[in-house]
Amino acid sequence: MTNEEIFEKKIQDEVRIEPKDWMPEAYRKTLIRQISQHAHSEVVGMLPEANWITRAPTLRRKATLLAKVQDEAGHGLYLYSAMETLGMPRSQAIDDLLSGKAKYSSIFNYPTLSWADMGTIGWLVDGAAILNQVPLCRTSYGPYARAMVRVCKEESFHQRQGFEIMQSLCEGSADQKAMAQDAINRWWWPTLMMFGPRDAESGNTELSMKWRIKRFTNDELRQKFVDMMVPQAQFLGLTIPDEKLKWNADKNGYDFGDVDWDEFWKVVKGQGPCNKQRLEARNKAHDQGAWVREAAAAYAEKRAKREKIGASA
Repeated sequence: MTNEEIFEKKIQDEVRIEPKDWMPEAYRKTLIRQISQHAHSEVVGMLPEANWITRAPTLRRKATLLAKVQDEAGHGLYLYSAMETLGMPRSQAIDDLLSGKAKYSSIFNYPTLSWADMGTIGWLVDGAAILNQVPLCRTSYGPYARAMVRVCKEESFHQRQGFEIMQSLCEGSADQKAMAQDAINRWWWPTLMMFGPRDAESGNTELSMKWRIKRFTNDELRQKFVDMMVPQAQFLGLTIPDEKLKWNADKNGYDFGDVDWDEFWKVVKGQGPCNKQRLEARNKAHDQGAWVREAAAAYAEKRAKREKIGASA
């Protein structure tokens, strides 16, 4: 059998591809693009939430939000590590992010205007992430699949945290419930955009499905999300901001309105409400952290010299 035939048989037999296995270059490049974009999204995703740590209403809320932001940093670490097994240096991937060359999830280019946004991000955004990421625990590339197991467990905690914030607001005063409704009004459509472009406009979906990197298409995941979230919104007493939302008994799911794809592509191309601020914040943090990287490199070099001397003694 040729290398390509062996690779295809592993894919069909649900045998994971490992770093030392032969793989098509297009498979490698597709994974690098997806995993690096995923890692960047985790890192940039810390920014809109970290802004609210000091303004959270109680000590418990501060502690749980701080823990969540810390988790996101860890997710980025796992994913960058998985990406590196494909031959992509982490430094290059980060440089691509800082220069604006690399993409990350469009959702993180929207502002967080109230405390209710922390609940909505946890409930809606992390809910969407879970739908997208749980199937990745069965993705065909081993290091990526294994990294996603822990990521998904922690994301489930994040969603429960967000839903609990929303429930508290909806059971509170009229002003608090209005704050919750305002948040879902602003975040609903950007969250639907998170799943990516329509299948007909996605140039990567076909190969990703063939190689079982992805298990569901963008449109399939978007439908699953709407069907999952509408009952939860009804439980909270919140209204989904979609006049076309309607139960369709024939497909056993909801019909819903069209996403503003012009807005989606505008944000993806760097023209969203907070694209500029997000990149500025990441570049500033990278520059201010240079001394930490230099100190770590110096320590590693010094330790290696000591070990070399000890081995030769």
